[in-house]
Amino acid sequence: MRIIAEGTIRQWAADHARAAASLRQWVKVVRPVRWASFAEMRRTFPSADLVLVRSGRKVAVFNVGGNEFRLVCGVHFNTGMVFALRFMSHAEYSKNKWKNEL
Repeated sequence: MRIIAEGTIRQWAADHARAAASLRQWVKVVRPVRWASFAEMRRTFPSADLVLVRSGRKVAVFNVGGNEFRLVCGVHFNTGMVFALRFMSHAEYSKNKWKNEL
């Protein structure tokens, strides 16, 4: 998959030391794969979920750093692109405010 805003992910890793190794591992796993569907993505990341946001689109949510953080991405299976949209703590994610921003 082609990761859009990979530099942003590197910045999130620099800003959140507890999640840095997990974010780097996520990138390492995602780069060489080519998911054609959500089912294929779930085979790679069984805990990933699709969440409906305000725009009416669905985004993929990945557990990162031992379930302490969430990485929110737009995954375009048809083009093989993954857009890094948000990175937040589990507590921030649970407030659901981010859903209104996407």
